[in-house]
Amino acid sequence: MQTDVMGASLTRAVQWTAGKLEVTPINESLLKEILSFVEHFSSKHPQEAKHVFKEPLQWSTTMEASDFKTDYDISDTIVQSQEKDGNGLPLLQLSPPTISVQSFGQLSKLVQLSHDKKLKEVRACLEENRDPVIKILDASFASILEAEDTSTLGLVDNVKAVNETGDSELNVKLFLLLQHLDNQLLSKSLKQIPPDVTLSPTAVNNEVELLKCFCGEGEKRRLLKSVRYTSDYQFSNGCRSPPWRQVHDEICYLVIEPCDTETLSITCSTAGVFLNGGIKQEENAYERTSDVYKDMVTLLKSKSPYFAENINEQDFAVQEELPSTAKIQHVESVDAEEQGQARRSYEHQEKNVHEKARQQHTPNKPGGGRKKLEPSPKWKNLGLVSPYEEVGGKRGGKASGREKPAEIRDKTLRSESKKKSAFSASSSPGHQSTHKTRTSTAGGALAEELSESSSESEEDEEQPERRAESNMDLPSEYWQIQKLVKYLKGGNQTATVIALCSMRDFNLVQETCQLAIRDVGGLEVLINLLDTEEIKCKIGSLKILREISQSSQIRHAIADLGGLQTMVKILDSPVKDLKALAAETIANVAKFRRARRTIRQSGGIKRLVELLDCVPGAPASTLSGEQEKDMEVARCGALALWSCSKSTRNKEAIRRAGGIPLLARLLKSPHHNMLIPVVGTLQECASERSYRIAIQTEGMIKDLVKNLSCENQELQMHCASAIFKCAEDKHTRDLVRRYKGLQPLVSLLSQRDNKLLLAATTGAIWKCSISMENVAKFQEYKALEKLVGLLTDQPEEVLVNVVGALGECAQVPANRDTIRQCRGIRPLVNLLTGTNQALLVNVTKAVGACATDMENMAIIDSLDGVRLLWSLLKNPNADVQASAAWAICPCIENAKLLLAMMGSTDEMLQEASAGCVANIRRRLGALNGKARHG
Repeated sequence: MQTDVMGASLTRAVQWTAGKLEVTPINESLLKEILSFVEHFSSKHPQEAKHVFKEPLQWSTTMEASDFKTDYDISDTIVQSQEKDGNGLPLLQLSPPTISVQSFGQLSKLVQLSHDKKLKEVRACLEENRDPVIKILDASFASILEAEDTSTLGLVDNVKAVNETGDSELNVKLFLLLQHLDNQLLSKSLKQIPPDVTLSPTAVNNEVELLKCFCGEGEKRRLLKSVRYTSDYQFSNGCRSPPWRQVHDEICYLVIEPCDTETLSITCSTAGVFLNGGIKQEENAYERTSDVYKDMVTLLKSKSPYFAENINEQDFAVQEELPSTAKIQHVESVDAEEQGQARRSYEHQEKNVHEKARQQHTPNKPGGGRKKLEPSPKWKNLGLVSPYEEVGGKRGGKASGREKPAEIRDKTLRSESKKKSAFSASSSPGHQSTHKTRTSTAGGALAEELSESSSESEEDEEQPERRAESNMDLPSEYWQIQKLVKYLKGGNQTATVIALCSMRDFNLVQETCQLAIRDVGGLEVLINLLDTEEIKCKIGSLKILREISQSSQIRHAIADLGGLQTMVKILDSPVKDLKALAAETIANVAKFRRARRTIRQSGGIKRLVELLDCVPGAPASTLSGEQEKDMEVARCGALALWSCSKSTRNKEAIRRAGGIPLLARLLKSPHHNMLIPVVGTLQECASERSYRIAIQTEGMIKDLVKNLSCENQELQMHCASAIFKCAEDKHTRDLVRRYKGLQPLVSLLSQRDNKLLLAATTGAIWKCSISMENVAKFQEYKALEKLVGLLTDQPEEVLVNVVGALGECAQVPANRDTIRQCRGIRPLVNLLTGTNQALLVNVTKAVGACATDMENMAIIDSLDGVRLLWSLLKNPNADVQASAAWAICPCIENAKLLLAMMGSTDEMLQEASAGCVANIRRRLGALNGKARHG
């Protein structure tokens, strides 16, 4: 049984047939996701990339010795990496056709060297290494994954218990990265499952009843010999599979005997139907051994030629005798947000259909003398009761007000397979989905929404966190929190405060606790408490909302229940603790567009700006109690404005409310926790020209430059990002140089592990280098050497800025020599093969600038750079075309110079120049030929 961390994705998301990956759109998409993860692993996680696998990954490769360049020792067909493990063995070894790899760093290099064979190599590696994580980490991780404690600290303790090599933390980091990849793969596969493939127990039951009509002895319309379930026991949710298989979305198992082929063992799941290994006691018998089909008829058509030939000739009048299920053959698209209401209606329909089917097809069941099927005591205790056990009196009785554990467990399991989850009707009455709200919005509001900043990191469509609950019982915290919510509903002030304090003792970031709060209407109660006059109740409620609003689901629910409008009103309260808590909660909720718009329309922007009015200059040790509260209020206000500033309209609202002078004053604060949200807001708003001018006139460039030299990397990153955006203007570039900000920027280039800081820093250097005075300073600070070193193994966000800076610096002849001497021409030419449009614009400019130098031109020509530039003239992006055309110009100019050199009296010079001209002519001629023939 496969228990590694990638087991879920490799066995459920990826589609296998006879040990091979099928060629399907889902598989191709998942392979590309895995390829992207491996290809960029070294640049994103350099420390983890050096980790040596416990066992090497081995597979049959199509790579040859000629595919490997530097960093490898090549002897005939044998290739070994120069990088060794602790025992002196190479981390990569190729002995055709087998390749062996022992680190992610070497895997990353390998796929980069594979070029157009990348996906083929990833496919072969996965097919021959079905348990990759056990080989990468250790077989002991299988037992760790079965432990109850899956928190990060728990993982560290478990790893230390089984691993005494001293690299436990590194193993955990690597484990979490692979676990995150697994979640991404499963999420991506769920997105690609079409709604009409998702089956329900009702749909399966009705199809089985239909197929039974085509069984019999000697009948004219007989298509099948027999159709039977492997288990007659049916759970309350309609499934017949055991509970430990229901967590894998499996509904039931069938044995169907066709007339012309061997007996088929079939698994019916929510994702479709497929053949299994014959359900026995062994766990591996559940594994899929065929493709997945949308229904049993389709599967039988593919496996039984007799069935396929005769099924279309049958009279389907029998379907009219069955319950009318045409409308519920498949579960509707799982991104409906009225989950609670949909679930109740689904269960009601399901029960009625089962009841009607039993009445029609098994009329003598109650008194037929058959032995009554009884579940085991353990299943009875879990509330897994067969619908056959329900007598008429119980069916007519009142429904219990409290859900059974099995019902809650089933609801949790259902949410695992949903593309988007929403809140049950019990926790948000009258709740409407975001989609419905938008479609019903008036024209003016819709136009306003469309005018929001297109650069926002929109979270309206973000994927909710997947639930990891797979136990038969929910933890005790679930029930304890539900009891506390009941006290909140009916208790007096004292009981309410005690309940709020007790609730804060739980880990409210944990999804189970959030589920408990919303399942019994706790969110409504918490938001209603904000409208009371009791300060303690408001503070307690806000502290809880502040914690749970870090969940995307809770954020949307708070907005749907009108919580934002209430919190905006609290910003006018004279109680500073209340204002700070309300602002910080608003900062958490305002992560999506609709929430930001609600805050603006409720007058929240003006109130938040007013919170910034405090004196920030004094050090923390000299502040009084009231001053500390003022500082905390201002900090929380800045946090909320930071979240709100992702909207273009909100940026304008902040400016009109007088926020710029107040932000400028807070920028002089010595406290990093204050500076981070302030600078974050400024760098977010700096995309608007009005803010860039204000940042200049208010003297904020000096403070931004000063904070580049602090020790807080997050603050450094935001300061560099603000300079990046503001340095579009020449005056800002001059100010950065005047306040000696260029040298700190160059020094930050050494922070190669922090990619966000590196992207912001290289962006600031790029924009500052537009001014030639700044380029001279960069020469003095040896910036070009560092920039050339960043041309490899970096994400595209960094490369765009690095190449942009080199393109500006290469306008100076001395810098073109420096780029060549640092061996920067080759990586620049290599980047011409990319697809990122912004990167292509910058790299063509840089190559064109370098090509004005004769020695550089010779290198570019030898690397096939002229052909690559010429090919970019066909790029669909007009900016890329224009930049490529300008880059070709100096190549042509240098060709003319070579022609003149051919008339020299020096024979060696004549020969070299003639050869170079002939080479360029041959390449351009070949390109012209390709252009003529399309």
